[in-house]
Amino acid sequence: MSKRQRKRPVESTVAKRQKSLEPKTEAEATALTVRTSSGDGRTATGDIGIIESITLRNFMCHHLLGPFHFGPNVNFIIGNNGSGKSAILTALIVGLGGKATVTNRGLSLKDFIKHGESTADIVLKLRNRGPDSFKGEVYGDSITVEHKIAGDGSRTYRLKNKSGQLVTNKKEELITMLDHFNIQLDNPVSILNQEMSKQFLHTKNETDKYKFFMKATLLDQMKRDYMYIKQTKTITRQQVERQEEGLKDLKQDYLRKKERYEQLSSFSELRDKLENLKKSMAWSLVREKEHSVNQLKEEIEREENNFKLRDNLQQWQTKVTQVEKRIQSVRSKLEQLKEEQEVAAMENKALAEEVKAVGKSYKEKELVYLRALNKVKQTEKEQTLLEEKINKAKTSVTPRSRGDQRRLSTLRETLQSLNKTCADLNQEVKQKHQAVLKGREERDKIRMEQKNIQVSIESKLKKKNHLLSSRSNKLRLFGDSVPELLSSIEKACKAGRFSRKPLGPIGACLSVKDPSLCVAVESCLRSFMKTFCCDNYKDEAVLQELMSQHYAKDRRPQIIVSPFTETLYNLQGRKAKHSEFPSVLDMISATSPVIINCLIDMRGIESVLIIKEKSKARLVMQRGRPPQNCKEAFTMEGDQVYPNRYYTSDFSMAKYLGGDIQAEISLLESELENHQAQLNRFQSQVTSVTEDIRSMERQLNQSIAALKKSQISMNQTKASIAELESVEEEKSNDLIPLNEVCAEVQLRAEEEKQTAAEAKKELDKQKKKNDEIETKFSTSKDRRELLTEEMESLKEVQQKVETECARYERNMKFIENKSKNQDENVQEMKSELAQREDELQDYEAKAMKICPERPQVKSSTKTIELEIGRLKKRLLDYESSHGDQETVVREYAEALALYRLKTSQVRDLKRFIDCLDNIMSDRQNRYKTLRRSLSVRCKLYFNNFLVKLNCNGFMMFDHNNETLSISVSPPGQEDDEVRDMRSLSGGERSFSTVCFMLSLWEITESPFRCLDEFDVYMDMHNRRISLDLLMELTERQNLRQFVFITPLGTRSVALSLGDRASLQVVSVKTKRFDFSGVSTWSPRGLRGLQQLWQRLID
Repeated sequence: MSKRQRKRPVESTVAKRQKSLEPKTEAEATALTVRTSSGDGRTATGDIGIIESITLRNFMCHHLLGPFHFGPNVNFIIGNNGSGKSAILTALIVGLGGKATVTNRGLSLKDFIKHGESTADIVLKLRNRGPDSFKGEVYGDSITVEHKIAGDGSRTYRLKNKSGQLVTNKKEELITMLDHFNIQLDNPVSILNQEMSKQFLHTKNETDKYKFFMKATLLDQMKRDYMYIKQTKTITRQQVERQEEGLKDLKQDYLRKKERYEQLSSFSELRDKLENLKKSMAWSLVREKEHSVNQLKEEIEREENNFKLRDNLQQWQTKVTQVEKRIQSVRSKLEQLKEEQEVAAMENKALAEEVKAVGKSYKEKELVYLRALNKVKQTEKEQTLLEEKINKAKTSVTPRSRGDQRRLSTLRETLQSLNKTCADLNQEVKQKHQAVLKGREERDKIRMEQKNIQVSIESKLKKKNHLLSSRSNKLRLFGDSVPELLSSIEKACKAGRFSRKPLGPIGACLSVKDPSLCVAVESCLRSFMKTFCCDNYKDEAVLQELMSQHYAKDRRPQIIVSPFTETLYNLQGRKAKHSEFPSVLDMISATSPVIINCLIDMRGIESVLIIKEKSKARLVMQRGRPPQNCKEAFTMEGDQVYPNRYYTSDFSMAKYLGGDIQAEISLLESELENHQAQLNRFQSQVTSVTEDIRSMERQLNQSIAALKKSQISMNQTKASIAELESVEEEKSNDLIPLNEVCAEVQLRAEEEKQTAAEAKKELDKQKKKNDEIETKFSTSKDRRELLTEEMESLKEVQQKVETECARYERNMKFIENKSKNQDENVQEMKSELAQREDELQDYEAKAMKICPERPQVKSSTKTIELEIGRLKKRLLDYESSHGDQETVVREYAEALALYRLKTSQVRDLKRFIDCLDNIMSDRQNRYKTLRRSLSVRCKLYFNNFLVKLNCNGFMMFDHNNETLSISVSPPGQEDDEVRDMRSLSGGERSFSTVCFMLSLWEITESPFRCLDEFDVYMDMHNRRISLDLLMELTERQNLRQFVFITPLGTRSVALSLGDRASLQVVSVKTKRFDFSGVSTWSPRGLRGLQQLWQRLID
């Protein structure tokens, strides 16, 4: 509760009682008690601050309680334990803004939220009637306070009027309302919960009882306020003493300045002369400003008539246009040659396959021809043998015997077998010959792949050695002589040969922000990676001289000459803009702005985008209008994309911007291992295939030898058969069959010759075709090599033309910048002219204010300024001795006002402290009187209430030691010694507590009073007496509201209290426990929980 909330009840209570409640004796206190009880002073407070209803949602362990409607006088909240009676009292404290610790039911507000819920709501309705209502015209006859508690412990308030309309949600309004109603949430007399009641019942410390009395009567708050006032008074007195010491110094200062003010003399003559000089000075400045304006006009006119730079710019623009046309022509030729090269490559591949096919056909034709020749030779030989037999038969003919017939039959069977063997051997020879040809073809193919792998290994070994040499010095990536060249440049720079040290190579000065784009950036800047930058042509000549010591003339790196600037170019309006894809300029960083500016001049990196994916690159650049200021783009693989063409890159890895050399070496070593493994595998395959070919050749030779042997045997068998058949029978010398066989053999020989001639013809035709195809293949290969050479030469031309174009563009840029600078200079001069003219007008206006008539000023501004300085020095010397007139007057007035102010403040503070002493003395006396009055009234009421129990007892207040002792004698023991409350039974002690609380209720004021389970330890007799006392008090204070919480049932309350019109009973029913959430318990545990819950209800 705030300090303001605590002070208001004290002031309201004390203000009402101080004037009338000052008894000096117990009799006066008794009379005062009767007068207070029977008076009409409470009429004004009977209709404000009373609780009309309360509703709880998700509060503590209850989902919904209420709404509970309360009567204006006596209210009993009854119900079983755990039904939510005390929750209503807790909600009353929290709902009206009380802290969680005041309720003794939780440490934080979030502890009051029901488990499983996120918020809790409390709705309170308070009565607001009568002339003392709180803002009655706004709220009406009742005020509704809606209080919401969030899961994080925060709270919100909503105050509504009688109609339910929201009035405010500010806590300050709630505090003001509680002050107006005199509701004290932390006062145990207003709200006494179970925990505080138990603490009071079991306390054995008399000091704690005294503190309880002081807190209930708000005397402790008054005591703390008085102590605070005393401390403030002491601090104020100390400040007054310090200010009195400072007054002495102020007075001395005031007297000293007063003396200077009185001794001040006039020196107007010097001031008048100074004023005249100031007038002359003003018009002298006007004259000088007019002179500067005229000079600036002449310079502007001279610059505007200078057309030399514009003519030079026009010439360079013409050269650049011509060179760009040459570049376009070379690029178109390159593109055409590339297309022709691709066509030639396809033709070459097709011709190679055709050469292979034709060669294979030629070998087959050759084999057919050789077979035909062998058949012709065999037929001729057979014909010769037949002719010899015919001649022999003509000379001697012998009859054939039976043995000859058997021999002839055997020879014919042998001939048939030999024919079959020769046919099989011919087929075998043909198959083995084809196998040998296929093996040789496979071996040639493997040897070609082996040769390619060997070339790749040599290339990668060379690259690996280069990387190994550059691992210790990364500059060797740009050439083996680069470190030595840079060392020579450093020495020359120290010797003063360069006006500004050259920068380079450019690739060594660059770094890529995204390593995955190194290939793209390097593809864009490949012709500039080894380039150096010079500030002027003199430095270029020195650098060329140094390069000649390390490079051959045709191997020197390129040099760009451009004036060095330490700031980046302003690219506003020139840079390529795209929301998704960056430019090359965005993705690189350099060691010096000079490098970036050179690449902007020479390569235009601000207008080159980097688009990782090829499809998106084509979509952005070629399927619509390219992005603003974008001329080209590069993909992540290094492909170059123009709006109307696409060039595929031959880069596989960044050579200069790759970053990690060791990783590249490791990658190369891995590739070399793979290539070496492939090479070994190819070598083993070549060896294996060669052995197979040799084996097949041996088998082929064996088959050919067997075929020849079989053919010889077959010829011999045929000859024998012919010899036997040529012998005429014994009775016939007819040689006609033999002649017919000879004619048949001769005819067959002619056919074989014709077949051989046709095979020869086919062979010659195939050979001619083979020669033609080989000639075409050779021509195509030569043409392809020629195209490659032409492309290389065109690329060199393109690079030279691009270099020339870049140099022209650089010069044009330089002239353009100079022209632009000239225009800007003219504009600046015009702006400066306008500014000077404005300044001239200002000077004239100021001079007119100082001196309306322009005087004839003959002296220069410097002379007048010197004279003004001399006069000011004289005035300063004069003022240093006598002081400045205005300063002296001002300081004197200030010192006088300050002295009077401080004197008045000290005097007023003294009066205030004296008055405060008198007031505090009077307040202390009144405080003691009120404390004595309240203690006397409390004792009287306590004794009166004990009489109801037929007990004797007394209260003993010791205000000096701040203790309160209560002694009670139980009924029937009046003659015995009066005992302390600790010796009483639980019921008697509870009854004594009720008597003490009733006594406090009689001497304090509050619109409502709440008492929680006051009769928990009482028997029926004591409970009945306590209820009678409470009812008697409620009848006397019938305009106040009382809320009693008791575990009694409705029947018990009705029997105890009888029929009272002003009594209202609020019954809080016990809800059945939901056992559905404990389904995972064991049956035995579930039955035990149900029995325990039933016993609690019973």
